[in-house]
Amino acid sequence: MPMTYYVVDRWTGGGEDNPSVERLREILQKLDVHDPEHPDCWLVHRETGWTLSAFSSGLLIWENDGGPDPSRDPDLADYAGDRHMHGVSREKVLELWLKLAAGDIAAVDAEPWLPGSH
Repeated sequence: MPMTYYVVDRWTGGGEDNPSVERLREILQKLDVHDPEHPDCWLVHRETGWTLSAFSSGLLIWENDGGPDPSRDPDLADYAGDRHMHGVSREKVLELWLKLAAGDIAAVDAEPWLPGSH
C-alpha cells in the first residue's frame, strides 16, 4: 500500500506514515498541553505536498510546502499562498485531516480560509 500521507506530532519531530483515526485524535489531543516551543502538529498529503498545520491556539494553516508545482497538482497553477482559520476545534481539524489524507484537496480548499498564515 502506498504511503499517501504522514503526520508530524509536536514532540517527536518525526513523521508517522498513514496513522489510524485514533492515532490522529491522540496527536491532536496533545495540543491541549501548553507548550509554546512546540505549538503545532501537521498532516501532509504526500503526493501533492498540501499540508494542514494545527496549533494549540486553534489556528489552522492550509499551505503547500512543496511550493507551486503544477506538474504535481494542477490546482497549484493558481496557488494564492498560505491560508488560515482561527478558532478551529480539534474535531474540525480531524475532519479536515481525514479529507486531506484521502486526497480530497477540493473539499479542504472549499473551507472559508483567510489569506496568509495568521
